[in-house]
Amino acid sequence: MTSATPAPSLLRQSRWNAYLVGTAIGVLSWIVFAVVDKPLGVTTSLTGLAGACAAPFIGADTVAANAYFKSHVFKLDYGMLFLGGIAVGGFLSALLSGSFRAEVIPTVWRERFGGSVAKRMIAAFLGGILAMYGARLADGCTSGNGISGSLQLAVGGWTFFLTLFAFGILTSLVLFGTGRSSKN
Repeated sequence: MTSATPAPSLLRQSRWNAYLVGTAIGVLSWIVFAVVDKPLGVTTSLTGLAGACAAPFIGADTVAANAYFKSHVFKLDYGMLFLGGIAVGGFLSALLSGSFRAEVIPTVWRERFGGSVAKRMIAAFLGGILAMYGARLADGCTSGNGISGSLQLAVGGWTFFLTLFAFGILTSLVLFGTGRSSKN
């Protein structure tokens, strides 16, 4: 008689149940609304942080004179706490699940596009610019516009989510095809 290996505790799993996570995000959103009377969101805080990081390089006066940075000033508030919590939580999750690894080129990228570090960095940089531009153009990111907006039954939130999923699927099909080829 063999004994089965026990399943890892929830915090040590590399992938969580999507229904559990979705429910937890919904509950978190309710708590944030109740405690700080604001929706979930990080791009405004990220913009303020970008301005604070840019100030030593381009000057505090230049940042203060910029209309965009002027409307999104760096401040330590719930949004910055949420932004930091995402980074710390993701790092701790990777450590606890044993899936943390430092890599310049993820395996799925290498299989599809090769091992060029420059190509990967350029694609990541351009993707980041497009994602941030889109989030600011939509006046909200995935969490702010999509999650909080759709939870409030806002037409903009649902439009964002439907567009996000449609273009996410389309982009995946263009970049990665319908599946990986089997290597026998």
